[in-house]
Amino acid sequence: MQELILLRHAEAVPIEASGDDQQRPLSARGEQEAQAAGLWLAGHGLRPERVLCSPTRRTDETTRLALAAIDSAPVPHLASEIYDASPGELLALLDQHTDADTVMLVGHNPGIERLVALLVEGRSDEFRGMPPGALAVLHLNGSLEPGNARLDAFWSP
Repeated sequence: MQELILLRHAEAVPIEASGDDQQRPLSARGEQEAQAAGLWLAGHGLRPERVLCSPTRRTDETTRLALAAIDSAPVPHLASEIYDASPGELLALLDQHTDADTVMLVGHNPGIERLVALLVEGRSDEFRGMPPGALAVLHLNGSLEPGNARLDAFWSP
């Protein structure tokens, strides 16, 4: 793996509106954020070879809307281990996909923002936050190890 795209799900409706955290859909604003993320990726020539997505409704909707802007986008793989994952658990999952040059992982905070910090800074407590719908594009300098990545781009709606 040379490039890692980390996408936090776009804005979802409050949990009170759906009653089940895993089944929360995107809000109208979230739908726009997800579409904008896809347009940003396409506009920068970023096309993931493999997409890993948390199985929640909001991540699935974010993924589908974002990938709609990318020609010949791959079919996303649902990965239950992304939901509520620590940076170490996300690294273990990504380690299984190092055969792909560009991987996109769509998930949740605090795992996503802590993974960015771990890969770039070498520490998962140095995170700065990722708002809903935000993207971090990382270039890996060799292996998938803490402190072994460069943040090439950060975008938020």
